Amino acid sequence: MLERDTAQPAYLQIAGALMEAIRAGRLAPGSALPGTRELAARIGVNRKTVQQSYEELVAQGWLTAETTRGTFVSALLPLITKPPAHVAAAKAAPAPFLLRREAPDLPYVESAPGTLTFDDGAPDTRLMPAELVARTYRRALLEAARRNRLGYADPRGFLRLREAVAEMLRADRGLNCTAENICITRGSQMAIFLSARLLAAQGDHVAIEALSYPPAREAFLSAGATIHAVEIDEQGINPEALEALCDKYPIRAIYLTPHHHFPTTVVLPPERRIRLAALAERKNFAIIEDDYDHEFHFTHRPLLPLASAEGFGRLLYIGSLSKLLSPSLRIGYLVGAKTLIDRAAAEVMMIDRQGDPATEAAAAELMSSGALKSHARKVLRIYAARRECLAGALSGAFGERISFTLPQGGLALWVTFPQATDLESFSLSARRNRVAFTPGQAFATNGIKVQGARLGFGSLNEAEIGEAVRRLRGAKS
Repeated sequence: MLERDTAQPAYLQIAGALMEAIRAGRLAPGSALPGTRELAARIGVNRKTVQQSYEELVAQGWLTAETTRGTFVSALLPLITKPPAHVAAAKAAPAPFLLRREAPDLPYVESAPGTLTFDDGAPDTRLMPAELVARTYRRALLEAARRNRLGYADPRGFLRLREAVAEMLRADRGLNCTAENICITRGSQMAIFLSARLLAAQGDHVAIEALSYPPAREAFLSAGATIHAVEIDEQGINPEALEALCDKYPIRAIYLTPHHHFPTTVVLPPERRIRLAALAERKNFAIIEDDYDHEFHFTHRPLLPLASAEGFGRLLYIGSLSKLLSPSLRIGYLVGAKTLIDRAAAEVMMIDRQGDPATEAAAAELMSSGALKSHARKVLRIYAARRECLAGALSGAFGERISFTLPQGGLALWVTFPQATDLESFSLSARRNRVAFTPGQAFATNGIKVQGARLGFGSLNEAEIGEAVRRLRGAKS
C-alpha cells in the first residue's frame, strides 16, 4: 500500500517494496515480475510510475529487462532462503554493532521550551555583534573565493589568524610565541582531544583535578590513559597530593584549569604555580593548561598563564575565541613547541583535515582591527553586572542555606549546598519548576560526593537570572 502523505515519490516507494521482497527471499533470482500495466492496476497508480520503478531497479542491478519476454529479478543476485520460523523469531531484534568502548559520560543540560538554564558558563550569543561579524565574514568569504583560498590548506590553520592569535598572546598574556607555535582548532575541546592524542597512549598515567571538565577526562580515557584524580582545596590543586601521586605512578601529563578552575572558579595562586612547574621538571611530566575563559576577569588584571613563565618545553596551552563571540563559530587554539604543533597538524589531517578558511580569515580581521578587543571590553561590563545580580539573587532567596565565593572571573558561580541536600533530587524538582542546572557530581573525576553546583550566569540577562533564582527557590530540596 502506497503512503500518500509522504515526500517520497511513489515510484521510489514501489522500488523499495520490490527490493525488500528480493532481500526477504519472496522474489527469487530469475523470477518474472508482473507487467507494468498489471502491477499498476493492482496498486492503483499510473503505468508510467511502475515503468519508472522498474527502470530504476534495472539501473541499480536488481532487475533485468528483456524486450520480448518482460522484466525479471536479476539472476546474478544471491539466492535468499527463508530461515525456519524459530530462527527468524530469534533474529527479529538484530544485535547492535560491536562497539569498542562505552559512550563517554558527559553531562548535558537540555532545556525544554520555557525552561531557564544555569549552564556551565556559556556566553550570551545575543551579545555577539552579529552585523559586524556578518559583514566581516562576507568580505572574507568573497576575498577567499577570488584568491582561490577555499580549498584544502595548512592544517595548522589560516596563517593570518595564527599570527593574530600569537600577537594577542604575546601582548596580553606574556607568551613567547609565533605563528609556528599555534594550531587553530574547532574550539578548545578539539585542542584537548589533540593533546590527549599527542601525550597519552594505552597504559599511560594522566592526572586530572578531582573536580574537572568531563570532556577532558573522557578525551584522555579514549586515548587509553589511566586517569588519577588529584585533591583540590579552596586554593585549587594541591601540589603535595600531586607529588604523592607522582611517587606512586609514572605520571605522563596533567590537565588543569589554573586560571579559573573548572568547575569551582578558584584562581591557582602564584606559589602553587611555581611548585607545580618545579614538580613537572623534577618528575618529568607535561602540563596541559586550559585557559578556557581568560578574557572574563573582573577584579584586577588576571594572573599570567603558566606558559608565560615556563615556555613550551613541557607545557601545552589551550585557549578559545568561541566564548567571546559564539560557541558555534568553533575557533580554539593549541599552543606549544613547533615540533609538537607540527605533530598536531598531522593529527588534524586524520580527523578534520583543516578548518573553515573564511571563518578563520574573518576572525583574523576582527582581531587585527581591534573589534574583538572592543567587544570583549563591552561584554565584560555586562557579565560583571550579571555576576553581581546572580550573587544578590541567590543570597536573597537562600540566605545562609547555601554558600559561595564571588569569583574573580569566569561566567559561573560555584554554589555549595548543605550535606542534607540531595542535589540529584533537587535538580529534578527544579526541572519540573522550569529551571535547569547540572549537579556538581557530574564533574567528579573519582566519584567523590560533591555538594556543589556550577551555575552559569553569562547566557542569562538580569531579568532571566532573577526569574531563574525564583524558580530554583520554589523547587523542593
